[in-house]
Amino acid sequence: MAAEEGLLLNISEDWTPPGSGQAERKKFPGCSRARQRRGTPKQTKGTKRKFQGASEGPPPKQKNEISLPPANVKEIERNVRGKTEGLISSKKNPAVNTNDGQVERPFIKTSSLFKNNPEIPEIHRAMVKQIREKVFTSDSFHELGLHPHLISTISTVLKMSSMTSVQKQSIPSLLEGRDVLVRSQTGSGKTLAYCIPVVQSLQAMKSRIQRSDGPYALVLVPTRELALQSFDTIQKLLKPFNWIVPGVLMGGEKRKSEKARLRKGINILISTPGRLVDHIKSTKNIHFSRIQWLIIDEADRILDLGFEKDITVILNAINSQCENRQNVLLSATLTEGVTRLADISLHNPISISVSDETCEQAIKVFKAAREAGHLHTSAEPDGFAVPEKLQQHVTLVPSKLKLVTLAAFLLGRCEFEKKQKLIVFFSSCELVEFYYHLFLQTLLGNSKAPASGQSPSASSRLKFLRLHGNMEQEERTTVFQEFSQSKSGILLCTMMKLSLRG
Repeated sequence: MAAEEGLLLNISEDWTPPGSGQAERKKFPGCSRARQRRGTPKQTKGTKRKFQGASEGPPPKQKNEISLPPANVKEIERNVRGKTEGLISSKKNPAVNTNDGQVERPFIKTSSLFKNNPEIPEIHRAMVKQIREKVFTSDSFHELGLHPHLISTISTVLKMSSMTSVQKQSIPSLLEGRDVLVRSQTGSGKTLAYCIPVVQSLQAMKSRIQRSDGPYALVLVPTRELALQSFDTIQKLLKPFNWIVPGVLMGGEKRKSEKARLRKGINILISTPGRLVDHIKSTKNIHFSRIQWLIIDEADRILDLGFEKDITVILNAINSQCENRQNVLLSATLTEGVTRLADISLHNPISISVSDETCEQAIKVFKAAREAGHLHTSAEPDGFAVPEKLQQHVTLVPSKLKLVTLAAFLLGRCEFEKKQKLIVFFSSCELVEFYYHLFLQTLLGNSKAPASGQSPSASSRLKFLRLHGNMEQEERTTVFQEFSQSKSGILLCTMMKLSLRG
């Protein structure tokens, strides 16, 4: 009807009813000019006012007026209405029969999402060797001479019976009181590598530790999530030794409650660098006079996040109160910054790197392949180690296909493989929120309960979680623990806010 009204309105503008001066001027545009040349007098104000006040009706018809009979008007309206109905009906039907008997299909505009895509350029990347570390060994914790209660806690609570490679090499050196620089991949057991010696040495002290003594061990970690994970590990190891009190300081928590815990006393203090510097400057009852252990965990991440100045402030505060201590520095990579930090904080350290032997073998294989002519590069390859069960996927697609490609990849993984834990990294918090809410509405919006005898669909197995810096600390902690404890799930997060260990 909208089309009919528009057409009728255009026609009624061209045709005017009888008795209208506009019709005359429109049909015979020369009449008004001829009348002006003849000197036809205009209406005076009195005449005009008299005519406006009269109520007899329209003015009398002029001689040259041309009018159409009412029957012609009705025929025009019927013809126009028939044409518009034909147009509307042809839009509804997918095909229209013409007079020649041929079938004309209307033009259908298709989306160009999967058409006219630019060619993906070939990216020339440097030669990188992937190092596979041997994570587990056959050696048991019983061989280390630990306290029986500590060995029982490791086997019953942590459910570990054999040591990893990094634990086998680092724990004996730490129990001897040496400074150690540990380089090993993420997920290789570096947390227990320093937690077990710390607990063993503190519980073996002749005079029992009091809570009011303050911190005996300080552990620095880059992120809040890693601080919570390290705190949880130490708390489990301290179950048989309840007189040793652990504590955690991190951003997002109430500073007043943290000051109260420091006032009561914390023996093993786990903190992020920025929060600890804040307490050093503002809290008077924090002291490091009894510090025996200083552990800097994930040193490369701490430097990447810009905490180098904070580490300098912390080291100066500790050195001014206590110089005799044991230092441990752990990192997944050995960068120039980590080396410089090791020179400042460690004294005659023992360097432990699980991937040294594997790295040497990989370099030999690389050189042999280059000499045989299979490789055309002269530079030595960069090496990195990743966990064996971790799979990383890289796909180069046009910008407009990133969304559908990611959705298809997630659906395919959850449909054909069970117990999948996937992590998707984004560049900003806004992108995490956008993809999180979009996938909840599209991939989970139409999921229904499967009927009896049918396997559950992929959408019913999807479980989306998000983690980024704009979330409240309580919500971030809940998401972190839920993803760590679950056997399946898809975590959408930013790179800087995730630091997990397997």
